[in-house]
Amino acid sequence: MGNAIPFIRHAFTTLLEDIRMLQTLNERIEGQPGLPVENPTRSFWMSPLSPIAHHCSDLPQHADIVVIGSGITGTSVARTLLDRAHADGKHPVILVLEARDACSGATGRNGGHITPPLFDDFAIWQQDYGAAEAHKIVKFRLAHIQELRRAAEEEGLLEQSQWRQVETVDTFFNQELFAKAKGKLQAYQQALPSEASYHQVYESAEAIQKYGLAPDVAGCIAFSAGAIHPYNFVTGILSNLLNRYPDNFLLCTNTPCTSITGPSASDPLYTVVTPKGLVKTPHVIHATNAWTSHLLTPMRGKIIPFRGNMTAQRPGQSIPAEMLQRSFSFFEAPVGFDYLTQLPNGEHEFMLGASFAQEGDGGYEAVANSDDSTYNKRISARLAGTLPRYFGKNNWGPEGQPPEGDTDTGEWSKGRVKAAWSGILGVSADMLPWVGRLSPSISGRPAPLNEHGNKAMIPSAPGEWIAAGYSGEGMVQAWMSGQALAEMVLGREREGNLVEWFPDVFRVSSNRWKETKPTDLLDYISRD
Repeated sequence: MGNAIPFIRHAFTTLLEDIRMLQTLNERIEGQPGLPVENPTRSFWMSPLSPIAHHCSDLPQHADIVVIGSGITGTSVARTLLDRAHADGKHPVILVLEARDACSGATGRNGGHITPPLFDDFAIWQQDYGAAEAHKIVKFRLAHIQELRRAAEEEGLLEQSQWRQVETVDTFFNQELFAKAKGKLQAYQQALPSEASYHQVYESAEAIQKYGLAPDVAGCIAFSAGAIHPYNFVTGILSNLLNRYPDNFLLCTNTPCTSITGPSASDPLYTVVTPKGLVKTPHVIHATNAWTSHLLTPMRGKIIPFRGNMTAQRPGQSIPAEMLQRSFSFFEAPVGFDYLTQLPNGEHEFMLGASFAQEGDGGYEAVANSDDSTYNKRISARLAGTLPRYFGKNNWGPEGQPPEGDTDTGEWSKGRVKAAWSGILGVSADMLPWVGRLSPSISGRPAPLNEHGNKAMIPSAPGEWIAAGYSGEGMVQAWMSGQALAEMVLGREREGNLVEWFPDVFRVSSNRWKETKPTDLLDYISRD
């Protein structure tokens, strides 16, 4: 009996610690994410900085539309609004506000993958939303590969953006996980044979030989995907918009929106408050993703900040050149994975990141954490040593070295890991993006009356709008979500044919807002 007392005491202490942890997490989830911090970690993507990184137009007293956020969503929205409106002979003034430098949030900090996860989630989508809507989600995600290429070509940015088609390889180091993945793929192939036709399964021996992987790989599933330099892509388009629409497109970086005041009897429009002045507008578009609930208090617990970790690493000297045409996801545990792509120029750096669930303590540190001024040292140390493990020491070879005559000023480290940084994801509690008009009950503010909108420029009724909550998959959801939202704002849903390509389950609704809870995220992750 005496020997049981320490065990009971330990169990009770552990239970209390878990309860306190849950209470702390709940407080963080329901808390204020604040503005983006002023001293974020330096992302490798942002070297060199874009010429428009610090651009700030003169702040107008009035704008037809104010877009908050200059990442891939805000850029997609602004581009679509301006191009569509000008094609119709209209010339609205669009103002984009950014709290820090241009594209300094998650878009400029991610892994550069255009890799749509499909077969792993397809069964859940089919069960929850029906076969037709599940198919629409699949096609929507897949379409981003070529839509981003098309945008880069139209903007003359194909080389600068480094868009490229790659073979992506889901790599499993656990036989049970590999077997489950093959079962999900089989069901996906049966339901959507055309979309799934590019998937190929490789058992252990063939996978190891074909991809130069470690000898304990259980197997791989390979399919077609894309990769891109997200920072160059977005800042390149923003620069083009400034040149193409000098009188109608305004970009104000380092100009955070600190609050929004709704209309009143004496002031019929929204008042967007910034440290540099006030802007009146009938339309506000929220493209702030992880920071959504800073200005939309009712969205707390619906879109939750999660901090992710990234590194840029020199490849081992024995890594073959054909690796440039591939990207990887590495799975060792039921929850979480590492993801890898390789740059096509420079030292051909490996861009290696980890999902939040790869952190110790269940990833608690990442949950509701909007501070990207630092990164998780434990997970960064793991990422620093894991690539020779994934590819095998012999396949990795001697460590890569800076090139002879390297003129680097010391900005980046000389060892394997050149840089480590963090970025803040906006994770939707129901794992679907939130796109559309925000009712006053969701925005927390009344909307201007119809007569106070500028119908000649923007046909839709005044209000607040959102496109956010991509749950770490922004590169295969954000661009076309921004396009869809712009069509909604312009009253062009029919002309834009949204019913054919935009998933209806992504739309914001009062019922969805009422029903979605933070615990839904745990339920989703636990589904197999």
